[in-house]
Amino acid sequence: MLEILYQDEWLVAVNKPSGWLVHRSWLDRHETQFVMQTVRDQIGQHVFTVHRLDRPTSGVLLMALSSEVARLLSQQFEQHQLQKTYHAVVRGWLEGDETLDYPLTEELDKIADKFSQEKAPQSAVTHWRGLATAELPVAVGRFASSRYSLVEMLPQTGRKHQLRRHMSHLRHPIIGDSKHGDLKQNRSAATHFGLNRLMLHASELRLHHPVTGEPLVLRAGLDAVWQVMMEQFGWQATLPDVPRVELPPQSLQDMNNSEPAGAAGR
Repeated sequence: MLEILYQDEWLVAVNKPSGWLVHRSWLDRHETQFVMQTVRDQIGQHVFTVHRLDRPTSGVLLMALSSEVARLLSQQFEQHQLQKTYHAVVRGWLEGDETLDYPLTEELDKIADKFSQEKAPQSAVTHWRGLATAELPVAVGRFASSRYSLVEMLPQTGRKHQLRRHMSHLRHPIIGDSKHGDLKQNRSAATHFGLNRLMLHASELRLHHPVTGEPLVLRAGLDAVWQVMMEQFGWQATLPDVPRVELPPQSLQDMNNSEPAGAAGR
């Protein structure tokens, strides 16, 4: 069962778990968990995708319940009429705020895009804001301690892996990013904090309802991995507007006991 954040006769939004594919793909023939099929079975109605989240990214995923509403929603996404807010844990201390305008070349898949030609860099804009930092005495590489930052990001464009690539460009890659990140830092985060996946969460999506025109604010709660990390780093009060997924008290205690406290990545 997936957590349904919002549902009416035209739309449904869920909190996508990290590790789930949005829909079936011939590139992942052995996978068995897909958001589209699960939501369809859960609500007993066909759903239409209008945007996507990368497999390791968690958070708000919005779907339409008809092809016409999907078309209207897709127009909003294409015309950047929505506001998306993400939160991430990154390497090092990233403080202040800035709008990063750094064009990106299209990332081509080795199999699916093997006959495609590389295109010129496309405009890519992300506004980021540092929210909190942490440093703990766990060595990573040549550093005696390791540092982490909690960062809020508002993408103004929608390029493939834009947030991951922009953070890497700033030399503050997102923890758990196997392609654009820091392998040593990722291993340390997994060992000492249980952060063994991409720490990128689509926290909020703001838009106008494609049928009624009413403003919609969809928020996705933080899962167990995020909650334990926030507790370990002392960041519990940092994101008051992002709900936490309700967990049995014992589950948090079990995770704390099984994951030794460690350091924030430098």
